[in-house]
Order: sequence, then C-alpha cells, then structure tokens
Amino acid sequence: MASRHLARSVVMQSLYEWDFYNKKKDLTIILERNTDEFAPGIEDKDFIWQLLTGIIQNISKIDKIIEKAAPEWPIEQISIVDRNVLRIGLYELLYEDKKEVPPKVAINEAIELAKNFGGENSGKFINGVLGTVYKEVMTEEKKDE
Repeated sequence: MASRHLARSVVMQSLYEWDFYNKKKDLTIILERNTDEFAPGIEDKDFIWQLLTGIIQNISKIDKIIEKAAPEWPIEQISIVDRNVLRIGLYELLYEDKKEVPPKVAINEAIELAKNFGGENSGKFINGVLGTVYKEVMTEEKKDE
C-alpha cells in the first residue's frame, strides 16, 4: 500500500474512533496508537499529522460543506466512516496544494477509503458529494479568471 494511501487510512481510522466516542477521547493519543499499530515504519509521518491537523482546524467549515452538498443527509445521519472519509476528501480537495494532491487524486483516494472501510454504497455516496463540491469549485475558479 502506498505511503500516502496508508497515511489516509490511519487518519480515517483515527477520526472514526474519535467521532465514535463523541470527540471525547484525545485524538493525538488515538493517532499515535493507530500509526504505531497500522503503519509502523511509515516514512511520511509528517503527512499524517498535517492531514489530521488540517482537518481538525477546518472541521466546522468542512461539515458545513458536507451539509450543503448532501442536504438530504444531516451530518449526524451519515455513517461515521462516510462522514470522516468526506472530511479527508474535502480537506484535500479544498485546502491542500493542488500540485501536491490534484483534485482527482483527492476524490479517488476518498472513494478507495470508502470502498475499503464503508458500506456497499459508500463509494458512490462519496463520489457524488465530492463530485458536487468539485464542480462547484471549478465553476467558482472559472468565474475568478
């Protein structure tokens, strides 16, 4: 498994556990434990921390975007896996350097996480939400040109 894909998996599992316990557990401890357990010797630990930190710093904005892009699904009703995969995908889509993580890579990685960890329809759901946001971002960028 590629290093960045593994890093995203560790972040997703950590966010899942944190979210499952209503954000009452220490996310730093969860991430450190999951990194040691699921990605011992991973070369790019900085990417794991950067990804998690960025998501947490922007979580309220990201959650509002999820609510807007999936209005039929209140955020609490989205499965914990799908909710956190969307957080990762949206963070990378909206906040990461596009040269480092192109939008299509962010979307594809999120879909793969959803397929690996989510339910039967998770991949389609993630693709739909991220596709909607991506189209909106592209429309905004064209207006700004």
